[in-house]
Amino acid sequence: MEAHHREKIDAPSGTALSLGEVVASALDRDLSDVAIFGREGRTGARDRNTIGFSTIRAGDVVGDHTIIFAGEGERLEITHRASSRMAFAQGAVRAACWLARQPAGRYSMLDVLAEQEQGT
Repeated sequence: MEAHHREKIDAPSGTALSLGEVVASALDRDLSDVAIFGREGRTGARDRNTIGFSTIRAGDVVGDHTIIFAGEGERLEITHRASSRMAFAQGAVRAACWLARQPAGRYSMLDVLAEQEQGT
């Protein structure tokens, strides 16, 4: 499940899709084959092999993402809620500083974070 401000023009968010890719990969599935984007009406039971996405656009929500792992009689929810865009701005500045020290190439935030984990 993901929520963002009402002005966001894409759904689901890139972060939600990335999280879906991680879950699909862990289950040895291709997200494009198992993703379900929203449900409406009498859809019947959800196929247990699918990965569902639910999107909310409302107010000034900066960004909420929740992954739910549910079984019979229990569920585990992992949630990240951003209450300020400052967290994203700080990450962008950190990435820009890191990128300025790198040779020409293509990088992702995973590269930035990996170096941070190594303590450099």
